[in-house]
Amino acid sequence: MALRVIFMGTPEFSAATLKAIVEAGHEVVAAYSQPPRPAGRRGLELKKSPVHDLAESLGIEVRTPVSLKGEAEQAAFRALGADVAVVVAYGLLLPKAILDGTRLGAYNGHASLLPRWRGAAPIQRAIMAGDAETGMMVMKMDEGLDTGPVALTERVAIGADMTAGELHDRLRDVGARLMVEALGRLEAGDLPTVAQSGEGATYAAKISKDETRIDWSKPAPEVHDRIRSISPFPGAWCEATIGGKPERLKLLRSTMGEGAGMPGTILDDRLTIACGDGAVRLVEVQRAGGRPMEAGAFLRGAGLKKGDRL
Repeated sequence: MALRVIFMGTPEFSAATLKAIVEAGHEVVAAYSQPPRPAGRRGLELKKSPVHDLAESLGIEVRTPVSLKGEAEQAAFRALGADVAVVVAYGLLLPKAILDGTRLGAYNGHASLLPRWRGAAPIQRAIMAGDAETGMMVMKMDEGLDTGPVALTERVAIGADMTAGELHDRLRDVGARLMVEALGRLEAGDLPTVAQSGEGATYAAKISKDETRIDWSKPAPEVHDRIRSISPFPGAWCEATIGGKPERLKLLRSTMGEGAGMPGTILDDRLTIACGDGAVRLVEVQRAGGRPMEAGAFLRGAGLKKGDRL
């Protein structure tokens, strides 16, 4: 017997879980998502979220409230008569009336090994910190920020050169599968939870613009982790002087390099850059307005050489 599910999510990461839940045979009675946002060059168009688009294509009612704090919105939520709410990267805090608004409560798919990296940017922060592994967790939600008891966990290794985009896709697929398993066990009355430890809790704050510019005076491992932690979005960058003019250069992929020198100096024809301690080799970069390109092609096109500075 399928569960009646309210799904709450916004980005492509969430849409994968919605799709998996529907394919598993559960009845999604409504999808909640962030409201359409201005898009296009002038911001005149309104763009629906990936969850919104997918839900509509599946014939699921979509709701896009700006808040869930009002009594009318909470009553409309309860009136759906759902068994459970599934929340994946929704973007709104859920008040107690919403958490208690279904028969079995609300379950969240979170992309970290809680209590490490509670908050908005767990994928990026795990890579930025040099973590060797992360994971997906299904957690029963309470009124705290990612503090509820954990039902299911699957660990995922973070490769030495793995980018946030690659880890995002891996965790997206794991998360969809794990949530379907959780719903199956919940339906069978076999989904126990374990309280989170209070030790080792860290907060995954949103990435700020100030964090995207690379500081070559930092140690090479820190520079490498910064580049891959925000690739492809929002993207790390530095300035390169090309044709006598400064130009912003987006850094998409890197690996640890060999050599030493003044921070920011190009050390060879493979775009190895000296850091405060050690060196990082840039593998893929993107000039302003251009396409991603491998390091050698960029060097040839930009006319940069060993000894030049970024």
